[in-house]
Amino acid sequence: MEASTVLSRIGLAGLAVMGQNLALNVAEKGFPISVYNRTTSKVDETLERAHREGELPLTGHYSPRNFVLSIQRPRSIIILVKAGSPVDQTIAALSEHMAPGDCIIDGGNEWYQNTERRIEEVSHKGLLYLGMGVSGGEEGARNGPSLMPGGSFEAYNNVKDILQKVAAQVEDGPCVTYIGEGGSGNFVKMVHNGIEYGDMQLISEAYDVLKHVGGLSNSELAEIFAEWNRGELESFLIEITADIFKVKDELSNEGELVDKILDKTGMKGTGKWTVQQAAELAVAAPTIAASLDCRYLSGLKEERQKASEVLKEAGLKDGVQNVGINVDKKRLIDDVRQALYASKICSYAQGMNLLRSKSDEKGWNLNLGELARIWKGGCIIRAVFLDRIKKACQRNPNLASLVVDPEFAREMVLRQAAWRRVVGMAISAGISTPGMCASLSYFDSYRRARLPANLVQAQRDLFGAHTYERIDRPGAFHTEWTKLARKSGAGVGAFN
Repeated sequence: MEASTVLSRIGLAGLAVMGQNLALNVAEKGFPISVYNRTTSKVDETLERAHREGELPLTGHYSPRNFVLSIQRPRSIIILVKAGSPVDQTIAALSEHMAPGDCIIDGGNEWYQNTERRIEEVSHKGLLYLGMGVSGGEEGARNGPSLMPGGSFEAYNNVKDILQKVAAQVEDGPCVTYIGEGGSGNFVKMVHNGIEYGDMQLISEAYDVLKHVGGLSNSELAEIFAEWNRGELESFLIEITADIFKVKDELSNEGELVDKILDKTGMKGTGKWTVQQAAELAVAAPTIAASLDCRYLSGLKEERQKASEVLKEAGLKDGVQNVGINVDKKRLIDDVRQALYASKICSYAQGMNLLRSKSDEKGWNLNLGELARIWKGGCIIRAVFLDRIKKACQRNPNLASLVVDPEFAREMVLRQAAWRRVVGMAISAGISTPGMCASLSYFDSYRRARLPANLVQAQRDLFGAHTYERIDRPGAFHTEWTKLARKSGAGVGAFN
């Protein structure tokens, strides 16, 4: 099926997994769509799927010119290609045939500054631009993703009706909203992915503790996670984790597949960007940073194996200490559930703080409550408690942190005893829980009116004359610490 005489409402270029599924989603919602891919077999494959999945209104094109001219004006074209130079190449090929008022929508995981550069570049041709975060993976793209479009408001309005139909639907509306100007859509998607890193790490730690301290089997773990998914932890990631534990290994015909998977985690870069941005904006994001460190450490598989052998020879007991010994399984399961929930609140709080800080810096005026709402469906971090985050942000738009929202504060206080038990037990057993530890340390630092930073300031002043402030009077002070210490300490030997 080549281009028809009826012009399409929208176009999509880039027909890998995400692009193909999103195009079919658009067509299924009743919007005629044109598709294009440099590799022509991908166009044929998409056409075949459109035919097979219900004679959907989708037309395939084999040249940038035919593709662009098949779309009604003002044209809106979604591109879903690999971030970086492939995006620039695709824009160059398509924009040659586009007219002022037409719009390019980049749906990839792009670095937000690249989007801001492209907004500027295409504006010289009179073109509009949106950088749109798309979350939900293959299934989300096909059946309803969470969409985070930022950039030209005019461009958003041109496709608003399409995006609202294509996005995941929750009880308070479609999971899409206009995010803000510039690269805000990409930035919000990046932080979403950073929170996702933290979430996945915390869940893996809960699994590690239950398996190696509690001695629980995969079938027991499947039941536990399924049960958790019926309560306050209800979320996409908890749901799929329950399913993962049930899958048998078909290749070896013994045990579950999860135990045969190599413990090396891949990544695409959005988690790293999130941590870098947190550092640049001086926003503490220890849970997200810990999850990134864990991915780096997982990549050192050979080093870890050698370290295990060397430390075993040095006298360290191999593996985890005291597996399943004298453990009240029922209590452990409930403690881990509470520790996971409290840790997640800290992880989401860190992500929200990062978004607020960037919004202030760039003047994006991000609506954090609305972001929590559009993450309730379609996306990877969708979770029932996002509705509570939305309400917390609505109750107090200037909320400094989720930790100090009265409802979340009460929940964390109620769960802290269980949280401390889990972390303490894991440390005693030799199991690393960096995400849970980072979340707990974050909570413990944030809740204290006075931290030992006074000593750090004294040290900085001593070796670098950086000055310090006092708690009892205004101004900056500097002290000749060494001279005074030697003067007052002459002849004193505390441990003599």
